[in-house]
Amino acid sequence: MMKRVAVLMGGWSPEREVSLVSGKACAEGLREGGHEVIEYDVKRDLRALVEFLRPAAGGGPDVVFNALHGRYGEDGCIQGVLEIMRVPYTHSGVLASAIAMDKPLARHIFASLGLRVAEGRVIERRSLAAGDPMPRPYVVKPIDQGSSIGVHIVRDGDNLAAVEAAEAAFGERVLIEKFVPGRELTVAVMGDKPIAVTELRPRTRFYDYEAKYTDGITEHLVPAPVPEDVYEAAKQWALAAYQELGCSGLSRADFRWDDSKPGTSGLVILELNTQPGMTPLSLAPEQAKWAGISWSQLMTWMVEHARHPT
Repeated sequence: MMKRVAVLMGGWSPEREVSLVSGKACAEGLREGGHEVIEYDVKRDLRALVEFLRPAAGGGPDVVFNALHGRYGEDGCIQGVLEIMRVPYTHSGVLASAIAMDKPLARHIFASLGLRVAEGRVIERRSLAAGDPMPRPYVVKPIDQGSSIGVHIVRDGDNLAAVEAAEAAFGERVLIEKFVPGRELTVAVMGDKPIAVTELRPRTRFYDYEAKYTDGITEHLVPAPVPEDVYEAAKQWALAAYQELGCSGLSRADFRWDDSKPGTSGLVILELNTQPGMTPLSLAPEQAKWAGISWSQLMTWMVEHARHPT
């Protein structure tokens, strides 16, 4: 059934450019699916957004496709606005979005389910100036950013003062985690169904922002060439995290797997993304395609499974 869909994109987070690419691609897929599409570049103007969604003269979109990434688009804020206005929208709701974006809180919930997380804790950013908080190598990351923005792996010889200075843009607290060697895996979940496991082999030092969004830098292997027990465990962990956080629509969970350890004992869940990337290089749509779901079919499925605020 054709719908009038508003694609929200852009925003003002560090992931603005990624969101614009996601939004354009999603709008194109929705049009291919036969929907009427209105693209909207979200600015820090709530009055304008409200007027766009519910014009005084009547009308407005049937559903919002949320293609925003990062703070205010992925952390429950825009979802709260849409809930108040009773506008149906794609992806997860307020609470699941807020929890998933808060990496320390999400880690706590993953651990409560028995899912293995890397050894880690939250520290004051400035305390990095006093020295290493744990033996190297370890990971320093902002507590509430996506797309690996602000993520640093601190190895022998690295300048810790430079890392501390770079993190200043993201707040006073940072999450530090023991670096897990091995391989990078990811699982997309589509409506309570984990689709597949992809292994990522970046040609950079790790799967950072550049590796995510630059064509040719990262090799994507789907299905991942890993033992069956690891493959199935990653899928089940992704689904368990999705369900416990109360997610809906499409999500993606990221993992590290230390393949030097026996069985699944080296598998570690890193985070869950309630607004996975939807660019031409993104992983969730790639897995959907592998499963036989075309781009326009995926877009239509997402608006047909939008949340309906009561």
